[in-house]
Amino acid sequence: MTSAETPTQTTADTRAQTTAEDPRQTMFLAADLAGRVLDAVPDGAHPDPTPCTEWTVDDLRGHLVAVTARVAHIARGGYPFDLPTLLEEEPAGGFAAAYAAGVAGVRAAWADDAVLTATVHHPAGDMPGAAGATVYAQEFATHAVDLAVATGRTDLLDEGFLARVLEIARRVVPAQREGFPFAPPVAVPDDAPAHVQLSGWLGRVPA
Repeated sequence: MTSAETPTQTTADTRAQTTAEDPRQTMFLAADLAGRVLDAVPDGAHPDPTPCTEWTVDDLRGHLVAVTARVAHIARGGYPFDLPTLLEEEPAGGFAAAYAAGVAGVRAAWADDAVLTATVHHPAGDMPGAAGATVYAQEFATHAVDLAVATGRTDLLDEGFLARVLEIARRVVPAQREGFPFAPPVAVPDDAPAHVQLSGWLGRVPA
């Protein structure tokens, strides 16, 4: 599985990782970025492949909606596997509307500062909420890139923000991938756009 949400053998350092700023804000920005890309996907079935090789465009849209529910759920003390990782069909009203509602739910669930130091049940294991938000920031941003590449809308990506996410990914996901749900890093030019470097670091074939 190539999703950052798949259970992994994380280290103590990874679980304690936070960004210099409030990691919830990074997570919200990443979720908003994914929303902008998702909004741009035309209506209708989209069986096209994505850099997240096990999933089509429709699968990835369904996963993003499902992730919003999980992110809100763990902030309230729930377990991620209480909820599906992938929607079986397009929700009533469409993926974009369901995702927007899900992101609103994430913001509400993570509003209390206490969640940053509380233990949350992430698919990778129990960790402080601050670390969980950091990992989910990478999750949302990575899939925003996957969806943008698959649909030809990389113009919607914020390369400056993704450069920050790349720094997170390089800390959270080691080059040696045993126990992690990513292929080995793919070499890309040092001057490649941030979204290409992020894709390469996480084992996607950059495009």
